[in-house]
Amino acid sequence: MVFSPGSSIRYTWIYCIVLLLAPLLAHGTSRAYTVESLDGVKIAVQEAGNPQGQPIIFVHGLLGSHLSWDKQVNSPELQRYRLITFDMRGHGLSDKPAEPDAYREGRRWADDLAAVIRDSGAHEPLLVGWSLGAAVITNYLAAFGDGQIAGAVYVGGVIELKPEQLVAQPTVYSGMASSDLRLHLEGEKEFVALCFSTAPDDATFQRTIAAAAMASSEMQSAVHGMSIDAAKGLGSMHKPLLLIYGEQDALVQPSASAARAKELYPRTAVELYARSGHSPFFEESARFNRDLSAFVDAASGH
Repeated sequence: MVFSPGSSIRYTWIYCIVLLLAPLLAHGTSRAYTVESLDGVKIAVQEAGNPQGQPIIFVHGLLGSHLSWDKQVNSPELQRYRLITFDMRGHGLSDKPAEPDAYREGRRWADDLAAVIRDSGAHEPLLVGWSLGAAVITNYLAAFGDGQIAGAVYVGGVIELKPEQLVAQPTVYSGMASSDLRLHLEGEKEFVALCFSTAPDDATFQRTIAAAAMASSEMQSAVHGMSIDAAKGLGSMHKPLLLIYGEQDALVQPSASAARAKELYPRTAVELYARSGHSPFFEESARFNRDLSAFVDAASGH
């Protein structure tokens, strides 16, 4: 079957919406709202935890959603913090513009994060970025500096979209960009599987697949050309930065990525999780939540 750009979303829209909203209603989300980015794109935001606590803003990765952070949002250990998640442009419940430049221009993703920080009223939040979410934070730093944040954690973080920093998966990415619906969905499924060294439970995997199916095809075709100004973003950073990588990562090269980050910002700290793939926050969530809590408290002076 051949489909026009974006039409795969329409075939599974109601099913995906139900799968995305059910955990939102069942778990600890206390507030959901939208903010508007500089180019008019509306971003869906969710909050949980202590409204008066130190804010942590979580930025998910490619084909993810705010539900990627369920093990953080529902962690008893993290409930003392103000936990803010959002769906990136082209993902989940946020707007999905059709023009490729809406995804290729890294500044637009930075503006989305700036809108979340501004409209949430979060004071000096700690930013946590998974995979592509780390690149979004880097572009935020390049555009706005680190004066309004407490620090950042990159988990499985993309530093730059350069071959030496990534694991080659050409078949997967070409499938995701395909106009053939079967190949497109298979590419998404294979990409999601590569995010884990050990497969998650079936309910989590199916929900993650549903979130991936909601991601716009225009975004999936264009995002690999996204601009990332790592030299400016990390090169001008002063606040604490922690990189966490899984040693079994099948999408990002931990050593090369960490080395590049430390070249740009020598104070960067690095932690490796031996039993994790691309998703240490899920695969070793108890350790990640402890490490995150300790880092947040140190970075925010608590």
